[in-house]
Amino acid sequence: MPPEMESLSDKWLLMKQIIKFLYILPFLLFTFPAMADGLPGYRLGAGDVLQITVWKEDGLDKEILVRPDGGISFPLVGELQAGGRTTADLRQELVQKLKRFIPDPVIDVSLRQLNNNKIYVVGKVNRPGEFAAPHYMDVMQALAMAGGLTSYASSGNIKVLRRINGKEQAIPFDYGEVAGGDNLKQNIILNSGDVVVVP
Repeated sequence: MPPEMESLSDKWLLMKQIIKFLYILPFLLFTFPAMADGLPGYRLGAGDVLQITVWKEDGLDKEILVRPDGGISFPLVGELQAGGRTTADLRQELVQKLKRFIPDPVIDVSLRQLNNNKIYVVGKVNRPGEFAAPHYMDVMQALAMAGGLTSYASSGNIKVLRRINGKEQAIPFDYGEVAGGDNLKQNIILNSGDVVVVP
């Protein structure tokens, strides 16, 4: 094959790959946010946005916001409690309740937007405040979101305040140790509502 023909063939193959990628791009953009559903054990809360789909029932495909009381409304089912539950729990309840109307319903519940996972960083950081974590976040990541420590921060006396069963606990965190690669178990995953205090 002449070189110019090989060049045209290569360009045609490249063009086909680009067209194929552009064809699947909308699917990727639709699917990737739902991958947050893969967060093991994540409990839904107010502000989270769910995508609920029922196979072969286009009228029941809904994007639903979890209300401040943790509740949602769904056609044929009515009111459901989503707050404090996993997507798997919610899917199971929907399957049970829709069985009365649809034989063997195939339902998918995915998390489209994670808005409930809020943590707080206060004290001697550059940008204290409330932060919505789009994924599980550890203490170092939270401090980075807050712009890092100021020069006056007591980096060895940081505390994570966490409320468990109505009782507040203070979990110590030494920034210098973790930054130096020591005692990394201090760099815990934060729960929604945790407060990182930098004195």
